[in-house]
Amino acid sequence: MERLRPSLTGYCYRMLGSGFEAEDATQETLLRAWRRADTLAEPAALKSWLFSIATNVCLDQIDARKRRARPVDLADPGTAASPVGAPLPETSWVLPIASGQVADPGGDPESLAAESESLRLAFVAALQHLPARQRVVLVLREVLRWSAKEVADVLDTSVASVNSALQRARATLEELDLDDAEAPARPSTEAESHLLEQYLEAFAEYDIDRIVALLRYDVVFDMPPLPLWIRGPEEVAAFMLGPGAACRGSKVIATSANGFPAFASYKPDPESGAWLPWSLTLLEAEADGASSPRVTGVHNFLAPFMPNLFESFALPAQLGDEDPAVGTALRGSGRSA
Repeated sequence: MERLRPSLTGYCYRMLGSGFEAEDATQETLLRAWRRADTLAEPAALKSWLFSIATNVCLDQIDARKRRARPVDLADPGTAASPVGAPLPETSWVLPIASGQVADPGGDPESLAAESESLRLAFVAALQHLPARQRVVLVLREVLRWSAKEVADVLDTSVASVNSALQRARATLEELDLDDAEAPARPSTEAESHLLEQYLEAFAEYDIDRIVALLRYDVVFDMPPLPLWIRGPEEVAAFMLGPGAACRGSKVIATSANGFPAFASYKPDPESGAWLPWSLTLLEAEADGASSPRVTGVHNFLAPFMPNLFESFALPAQLGDEDPAVGTALRGSGRSA
């Protein structure tokens, strides 16, 4: 069962849109499986049996809450001068997950990179538009590549019903015209890592000109749980020199979220003198022909409103003055549920 934990967690994450909830759902799945181990008739059916339990756990959670989204799904872009707005509840947002929670330790880099495309925030947000059972079918059939018969067994239904649900799910996503849910051409792993290093160095020095040079013309910059989002390098620069200037002087640690480069930033606390969690930033990039890759998304998840965020990424609860301004963490880190 433990061997299947990353795959289960990835499935639960795509279903629920939250790293926290995916961890809880996976843990609940394994606990239920352990208690019911004597009901597993054939050891060879372990995977299907576990996913059936996970499906029921996820369906129960989906029934109890509303759809998660991204800032771009809820409003038109603002400007650097726009009010940031009051924070919405954490349950309103598609949240990141530590890459280590969903990556198969034995997987090869190429397959892991391909799998991470279905972990993109836009794709996970698109899944939230589907009715729960259609979401199950789409994820199992098109992401995890299960057969229609295997999915029918999980849902205790017919193959015809599974095929019909898959057609309806595809049609729904097409009607929504979620163009940005389609995976762009990603840079190579080496180019992506180099881009993160450049961004981290520029951010640590708060060199806005260098940051802007790394951004694509239509970059999206958002800050869940605040509803404001902005588009374009000029607006990003104006925001970072205006309301966002509070990030100046942060200490940062490189990590990985949803299979993409990310970093955690810490700000000094005037009372304790310690550096406390401020934001987990996920960077999305796209290959740009012969040119260097450019950042297409800067997604900042604000830790003060999400108290479990840094813990779920196995990040330090605080830093000291002796820690360097730019640090590194294990790429793909994250605690087990």
